[in-house]
Amino acid sequence: MRKIFYPMKAALIIFVLLIFISCSKPAEKIIPQRVILVESVYSSAIVQPDSLYQAYATVLGILDKNLVEEGNRVKADTPIIQLINIAPALNLENAKLGYQQARDNYSGTSAILKSLEKEIQSARLNLRNDSVNYLRQKRLWEQNIGSKLDYENRKLAYELSSNNLQLLKEEYERTRNDLSIQVRQALNNYKSSEFNSEEFTVTSKMKGLVYALYKEPGEIVNTVEPLALIGSANNFVIELLVDEMDIVKVEIGQKTLVTLDAYGTRVFEANIKKIYPAKDERTQTFKVEAVFSKNPPQKLFPGLVGEANIIIAEKEDALVIPKEFLLNENQVLTEDGPEKIVTGLQDMEHIEIISGIREDETIYKPDQ
Repeated sequence: MRKIFYPMKAALIIFVLLIFISCSKPAEKIIPQRVILVESVYSSAIVQPDSLYQAYATVLGILDKNLVEEGNRVKADTPIIQLINIAPALNLENAKLGYQQARDNYSGTSAILKSLEKEIQSARLNLRNDSVNYLRQKRLWEQNIGSKLDYENRKLAYELSSNNLQLLKEEYERTRNDLSIQVRQALNNYKSSEFNSEEFTVTSKMKGLVYALYKEPGEIVNTVEPLALIGSANNFVIELLVDEMDIVKVEIGQKTLVTLDAYGTRVFEANIKKIYPAKDERTQTFKVEAVFSKNPPQKLFPGLVGEANIIIAEKEDALVIPKEFLLNENQVLTEDGPEKIVTGLQDMEHIEIISGIREDETIYKPDQ
């Protein structure tokens, strides 16, 4: 007996057709538009004071007191932190006393040179007396008066007095030179001790604002931990981190649009000031600095964060399509099928078409 299945087959075909018709949608299509197109490079942004630096101690010690407060303005060489160390102060005092003693010895107010000066004066008197006696005895001897022994004794006394005076003069000059050297050595020691003492006072290296103090009185201070953060009070820069794929597009002077979280949707204009050549291997980015150009924020603080778009190209009348209508990066889908195109500028959503299709040609969105 033969079975008939045609009605069920017909019903199945109709059901499949209904599903196909219900699932099929007309392809989305557009016509290219002419707009102002701006191509930019995106970057994160953080505001920092210009010339920001951290102050360190050059010696070990204990923090005695902070001489300034956070928010204070300081000048260059202003003392900001005082450390404690007793030994340098004692060394400085001893060096000062040693210098004063050496200076007194050299200037003649002590007994050393005065004693030599008195000996020289006495030697001069003896020489004068021995000289008179010698000359008198010599004249007598030439007249055959007196003994030869008296003449020789007077002559010997004169020569001994002359030599003694010369020796005292030489000793005086040698002592004077030695004391002069001692004065210079003592002065150098005093200056060295004074310098070591000054190292326990940390000073500001620039005119600016104290943004942070990291240590409290009584804490141990070393040479590797910063004690204070100081930077410009009025001049700020915008630090941008640009991806290595985009850094070749960035140039000095390019206009940059910046938004800061603290100021909501308000947009500020800036210009690229500096491009750092070294790449951060950890983030694979390059550091770029920009400065505000027009109507900067009224109040700025270190660490304000936001976003930035560096304008690398701009076109007034660009023919564009949405990026999702692009096929294989250099094609679009038309009524006649895929067509190759030449692209130009692009932003986050649109891409410029230089050539390849007509301005009024319909473009279809490719199936994803």
